[in-house]
Amino acid sequence: MIEINLRPGQKRARGGSPFAGMGAHFAGLRERMRDPLPLVAAAVVLLVVAWLGFTWVTTARELGALEPQLEQARQENQRFKNFVAQKRKVELIRDSLVAQIRVLQQVDGERYVWPHVMDEVTRALPPYTWLVDLGAATPVPTMVAAGAPGDTMAVDSAPPAMRIQINGRTVDVQAFTRFLRQLEASPWISDVEPISAQTVVQDDRPVTAFSIRAAFRKADSAYIRTVPLSQSVR
Repeated sequence: MIEINLRPGQKRARGGSPFAGMGAHFAGLRERMRDPLPLVAAAVVLLVVAWLGFTWVTTARELGALEPQLEQARQENQRFKNFVAQKRKVELIRDSLVAQIRVLQQVDGERYVWPHVMDEVTRALPPYTWLVDLGAATPVPTMVAAGAPGDTMAVDSAPPAMRIQINGRTVDVQAFTRFLRQLEASPWISDVEPISAQTVVQDDRPVTAFSIRAAFRKADSAYIRTVPLSQSVR
């Protein structure tokens, strides 16, 4: 390359060394290193960046590992939802059936009372004893306290058990007491109470006329025997 000096009276200054500025830069860097605060701040920034990177990588790895479990949990949730919905449907059907059964029980509750009463009275009847009358006894109204102390009035309470009255004759007084004991042993009859027993003349023979009151009660399921409505006869 050809250089032309346009000022021949002046000598061209030589270019400085390119490493002279670098020496001054390093000298200034040494001066800065004497103050540790920037270095500490830089180290803290590096540590925070490294911790954030490590946390992000770890979280991403754990999230990837939990994805299958999340999908399985969603499937289990859906399965249990279907199970709960089916269970509620079955419970609604059960409640409907229970309500219908209760209605039928209320309708048929008093339907077979007298067959049970006559069956138990006939079974308890001893020899040489016969019945004259069997029917429902008139319930006795009760007075219970209500309101302020000292005030009494008749109030409606739970319906009492059905009372029955049995009038009969016997030629043996011991048969009358045996009849009372057998009635008390019946699971369908309770509160057996003799009302009267006196000697009367019937067909020119002295007999004992008696009157008994009792209450009907539903027996325990162990005493209830069911049979088919119709049976085939060979």
